[in-house]
Amino acid sequence: MADDCESLCLLDFKQGGAEMKVLIISDTHGKSSCIEQIYDIVGDVDMLIHLGDVEGDEELIYDLFNCEIHMVRGNCDYNAELPIYDEFNIGDKRAFITHGHRYGVNSGTAYLEELIDTEGYDFVMYGHTHRRDLTTYKNSYIVNPGSLALPRDNRVGTYMLLDFDQHGTPFFAENELPNIDTPEEKKRKKFFEDLWG
Repeated sequence: MADDCESLCLLDFKQGGAEMKVLIISDTHGKSSCIEQIYDIVGDVDMLIHLGDVEGDEELIYDLFNCEIHMVRGNCDYNAELPIYDEFNIGDKRAFITHGHRYGVNSGTAYLEELIDTEGYDFVMYGHTHRRDLTTYKNSYIVNPGSLALPRDNRVGTYMLLDFDQHGTPFFAENELPNIDTPEEKKRKKFFEDLWG
């Protein structure tokens, strides 16, 4: 999947005649290099959604990405200026974003489903679990891109890109950061090579 990353990252969509590219990330936990890497891969986007646990990289995000930006506060964010949740439109679709820790996402998405039932959102997006989730619920989508920095369901960081077909049907491309051998990763690989031959 990482080999296809660059081609997937270049997806654009047309909705209402306007081209748009939406990047969805979460749980970067102050690892600025992940944010810089995703910018280098994806380049310019029309909208960036960060689902919390930014941990001080807000300014870096605003400096790198020249687009509409929506960020929420996670359980590890102590910046009171970030909201707990945000509501906005992506084209003609209604979106609700939150980190998820106040909505019990470690135990499931029942509270997020309730938001769809009561408020009629097309997209409900969350982070916190560090695990990807893409679920359809009553013609709406519950989305978690996983963690860009500390994934629990993968060895490399994950993110999503949102695309629409010509009929306005949303498509979420699940992507992984390319596996870059850091000095720590090289040391770990050498350890296992020595151990197992």
